[in-house]
Amino acid sequence: MRTTFRTTTFALVAGISVTSPAYSDDPGPPPPLMPIPSARQIAWHERGMYAFVHFNMNTFTDREWGDGTESPQIFHPSEMDTDQWCRVFKNAGMTGVIITAKHHDGFCLWPSDHTDHDVQSSPWRDGGGDVLKDLSESCRRFDLDFGVYLSPWDRNHPLYGSGDPYNQFFADQLREVLTNYGNVFEVWFDGANGEGPNGRRQVYDFDLFHRVVRELQPEACIFSDAGPDVRWIGNERGIVGETNWNLLKRADFHPGITGRNRELNEGQIDGTHWIPGEADVSIRPGWYYHESEDDEVKDLGGLLDVWYGSIGRGANLLLNFPVDRRGLVHEHDAAAVLELRRAIDSILVEDLARNRPSTSAQSRGDDHGTMGASSAVDGDPATYWAAEDGASAGTIEIALDRPSPVDHVEIREFLPLGQRVGKFSVQCRTVDGWTTVAHGSTIGNRRIVSFPAVMANRIRVVIEDSRAAPTISHIGVYSGPPRVEIVSDEHSFIDRTEAYLAADRDAAVIHYTLDGSIPTRASPRHLGGPIRIDEDTDLRAVAFEGDRRSLRVAETAFRRFDARNLRDPVHGIDWEAPRAGVLEVTMYEGGWQSLHDLPNQESIGRTTADRVDASLRSRDHHCGLVFTGFLRARETGVHTLHLRSDDGSRLHLGEELAIDNDGLHGRYEKSIQIPLKSGWHPIRIEWFNATGDHDLQIEMEGPGVPRRPLRAADLAAGPKP
Repeated sequence: MRTTFRTTTFALVAGISVTSPAYSDDPGPPPPLMPIPSARQIAWHERGMYAFVHFNMNTFTDREWGDGTESPQIFHPSEMDTDQWCRVFKNAGMTGVIITAKHHDGFCLWPSDHTDHDVQSSPWRDGGGDVLKDLSESCRRFDLDFGVYLSPWDRNHPLYGSGDPYNQFFADQLREVLTNYGNVFEVWFDGANGEGPNGRRQVYDFDLFHRVVRELQPEACIFSDAGPDVRWIGNERGIVGETNWNLLKRADFHPGITGRNRELNEGQIDGTHWIPGEADVSIRPGWYYHESEDDEVKDLGGLLDVWYGSIGRGANLLLNFPVDRRGLVHEHDAAAVLELRRAIDSILVEDLARNRPSTSAQSRGDDHGTMGASSAVDGDPATYWAAEDGASAGTIEIALDRPSPVDHVEIREFLPLGQRVGKFSVQCRTVDGWTTVAHGSTIGNRRIVSFPAVMANRIRVVIEDSRAAPTISHIGVYSGPPRVEIVSDEHSFIDRTEAYLAADRDAAVIHYTLDGSIPTRASPRHLGGPIRIDEDTDLRAVAFEGDRRSLRVAETAFRRFDARNLRDPVHGIDWEAPRAGVLEVTMYEGGWQSLHDLPNQESIGRTTADRVDASLRSRDHHCGLVFTGFLRARETGVHTLHLRSDDGSRLHLGEELAIDNDGLHGRYEKSIQIPLKSGWHPIRIEWFNATGDHDLQIEMEGPGVPRRPLRAADLAAGPKP
């Protein structure tokens, strides 16, 4: 597949189509929209998901960043097995591995001729070990690509901070790594730049480092904040922007740049160079192994969120595995990534659009020609649908074999001609006619949209805006595993309530539990109708369709309140308030550390307000507000109040302090659930701001009321003082 794509790239740049025999009226391919990817970048785009391995001195010190003073004697994995790593990665559908050959502490996982701070000085294999040799050979055995991470920051070596001498030292180490271990598909440069052992910082010569990579591994992509081949996506959560251009103004960026995370996350529509995004994230909270995190491995839901937010938005995914002190991928990490692989396979098990009749009124040339709509569903990445010159929009319609539940659509642009699409939507034809099920901005290498299943017999991909005539190389339509929804009028209730379970397709069978355990086929089967709940309950449900199970467990926690604990109002629901729709507000000024200082503050005035926020403050800093009056509970039941502020705030109901959000802090929210009888309840809200942002908001939800800010109709004040 990679060979085909690279050949196509060069042929198109030369202006010759090699994808299929030419028709007499074939207008030829559209001109490339610059910038376009290089051959090595095209190969990189095809790699999809691959592993990051953080394994180094920090593994044995239980730290994330070492300081360079660690003794090589502590590096001693007891069961080192890179074949085990690669077996896990290969079975998880990954295409390669990038390892931290040298992290900031300077310890080298290979025997280096330029430092003693390396594996040769460790007791592991009596100093005869070489992690890079082991891993590169394992990669070849398991048909995985091999990549390396080298941090230029070296907190151990005495040359760090010396300028050219250190840069040459680092280049020499880079030569060792890129010469002795076969082909390298990616070289990962960290932008971290701190002090070395002598207290000095180093000015890195990245031009020199790049020249070494190009000389020794010309097919390797170079990663950093600024590329030049692949960019960081601005966060370590593995989530790229909903908008994700593969373009960047390269001259404006450099490794270690700060304050440009949004542009790195989304790319730039007017970028001068092709620099696609790589999303990196760890399968655990930390990058290195910590035994305390053995039970904090991302679950399937978290990993799917990463997959949709990276692969599904056109980026590559670099998923980190903190190899443990044994020298193995931990069992929990392996189980999690293999579960992710099974989930992905269950989504993409059958492409309902493959080779189905497809049409487009905007095809370049004849719709049955080389760039007709059928080229988007033929499964060949070297063919593509293209719109006619001058078009900035277009539609491809696909007829499915039969009405089917559809919940995923995958779209790919033909990248050798550049990235073009800036806005698209997906429509499905159901028994009720055409309905739009998804919207998106960019497409790029691979866009996967997920939506609630609909029974459809035709699909449309509508390109709504494009920088030039759009080109689409692939459209896939899928029916993922069934989903379950839990529906209930109230999750917090008085005495009893009911819950309903609904699957997204008729053929699904729902099983559920009430004790918080994961449902299986042996769990109670839902036969329809309500599930009656009269105690604290953790309801979970899944659906089965054949041998497929819901990817995510639907769950809702229900909390029961005793009717004897309902609070009585001071006024009935029909009370005619002296001042309806407002609260009394007292304004304060003075130095604040806490609302405990309130009794010592002197008020500077009073007024009324029809909402609770900080707009009535007398100044931006060292100020306070107190709101008093009554809050309406429209219906008897459990009500939830949410109080958010920066700095401190408190909420009193009657004489009771219901929410204490006091103190000096940034924007922070606290909530409480309270059983209230219908009517008017006394309320008091206190707020102060020292020097932070002036934020204050209170929201309410309850029987018949979705979560929303308090409105004037919810408020009342007593007689004027």
